[in-house]
Amino acid sequence: MSFISRVWSRLGPRAPLRPRIFANPSFIRIPPNDKVEEETLPDYLPARYYPVRIGEVFVDRYQVVGKLGFGASSTVWLAHDLSKQGYVALKVFIRSQALGDRVENEIAMFKRIEQRTSSHPGRSAVRTLLDSFRVNGPEGEHLVLAHPPLWQSVEGAICRSSPRRLPTSGLRFVLKDLFLALEYLHDECQIIHTDIKADNIMFGVTDFSVFAEFEEEEMHNPCPRKEIEGRTIYTSRAIKSPSQIGPPVLCDFGSAVFGDCEHLECVQPNVYRAPEVTLRALWNYKIDIWNVGCMVWDIYEGNQLFHGIDPEHHAYRRRAHLAEIIALLGPPPKELLARGQLASKFFSDEGTFTAGIDLPTSMSLEEIETHLTGDEKRRFLEFMRKMLQWDPERRSTAGELFQDAWLQEQT
Repeated sequence: MSFISRVWSRLGPRAPLRPRIFANPSFIRIPPNDKVEEETLPDYLPARYYPVRIGEVFVDRYQVVGKLGFGASSTVWLAHDLSKQGYVALKVFIRSQALGDRVENEIAMFKRIEQRTSSHPGRSAVRTLLDSFRVNGPEGEHLVLAHPPLWQSVEGAICRSSPRRLPTSGLRFVLKDLFLALEYLHDECQIIHTDIKADNIMFGVTDFSVFAEFEEEEMHNPCPRKEIEGRTIYTSRAIKSPSQIGPPVLCDFGSAVFGDCEHLECVQPNVYRAPEVTLRALWNYKIDIWNVGCMVWDIYEGNQLFHGIDPEHHAYRRRAHLAEIIALLGPPPKELLARGQLASKFFSDEGTFTAGIDLPTSMSLEEIETHLTGDEKRRFLEFMRKMLQWDPERRSTAGELFQDAWLQEQT
């Protein structure tokens, strides 16, 4: 049972609230030709999205009070739980036919997490599923997940800061809970996340009054919106900064896989992709560790460690990504190449890179790290090298990384 559920249970049964009427007409009307929110996504198709309305009540329980965000596979809304008299975040997926197996996959991951009763401290750093249900839209069925509401993502926090990077204290604050979450997922649940990035890590909230303020703001100062072809596209509203930021929580399990079976498929965001995934060698939990290493560099140094932009195609290509890894880490071990089904596309039998482009100039982490000096720089790069290894077996586990001396230093 989640923390919020335990609190509600202690309060005892209450009479359900009546739905409120969201009928304030004083909102800004966005011109029909202006693209906003999910419309700006490259593959946006309006028929895929459920036309959520502010004020709508799902399953006679959750009244939508405002929009929190959007993505390629869902929109996210703050809702008042009329039964429990609290708030939830509703993730409303695009129609199930368009998502394929991903819909069932996310549910399966949360079911396993809920089945693994555990006192592991990483459990609280993994997002909790409170409820799930399906609704019928004009073009098909949609899955809806109800979660405890959170504040904003690490990505959102970085975008609002100057310079656009996490300070050392912020990085340690995020990573300690992230490694506990991964240790819990890997060891207790046998789940590999596969898609760890700054917008999948969100900060918790300890002051729940910010959600009531969000609802009142929508009631009295409704968000701008666009009405087109019988549907309304609302603009997202930010939750006000809470008096105290809660600990980070790892979210979004749509791409996660069970770790207790063999994997060869292509996963992970391009620039965070582990080399064994690119080479199509069997991979396991250690791809999450490589993923975190690349993300850490991104959010701490303020720029990506790898880009993978091919000099001929001017777009991401695997050969360009592998060339960049070679420039940073040196050539891959032959043992890894021997296990990779696609290794022959990029390397000779002797391990020479033969993918048809020149290798970038060799560089080192010491040369490209620009914010630290002396012993602190040395300890940070030692920490980074525990994650950025060609050979997955040489990467540290999440539990080992949590104990790292640099990470545990007091800022």
